[in-house]
Amino acid sequence: MAKQNQDINILLSKVQAVTKQKELDLSSDEDLSVAIMNLISIEEHLFFTSQKTGKSEYINLLDEVREMRKSLLKEIIKDYEGEVWCISKHLLAASMRLMEVGTKELTKKNKTKAEEFFAKAYQLYSLFWGINLKIVKLTDNQSSNEQINLINDHNNKTTKLSVLDKLGAVVQKAIDCCKE
Repeated sequence: MAKQNQDINILLSKVQAVTKQKELDLSSDEDLSVAIMNLISIEEHLFFTSQKTGKSEYINLLDEVREMRKSLLKEIIKDYEGEVWCISKHLLAASMRLMEVGTKELTKKNKTKAEEFFAKAYQLYSLFWGINLKIVKLTDNQSSNEQINLINDHNNKTTKLSVLDKLGAVVQKAIDCCKE
């Protein structure tokens, strides 16, 4: 029990540290992450346009946009291991695409379907932040679900949530674009 309380306190202190760091402006980083999502989308559109038109100028533009996206992604992802860089990029891309699909469903007056896509988009976005803020660090003996359960147990919540839902709740504590 003492070990569990210590783990809970470590995780909660990580969240608090992230929100209090003066050199880390999370509202700006959140804005930057959305800009990066859009740059990824621009890369995709430039690729498809190049293929549909047969014009290589679009490939040249794609390369310039890609270089910009890479430099901006470095602003958020400062330290990574393995394929965390690519995982992060794809989490942002998938999140953006799901938001777009959700928005299209809203246009078709399919609000329930739109909300499902939006929820998935937010889960992936939360996973991006959870990984890059190192809020949840896996150990050999503990799964991410077990670590996040520690936070829920500490808050006396008994809600059955998925790992991504739980991570979203933790990330929401760390990132709030409305905090000044």
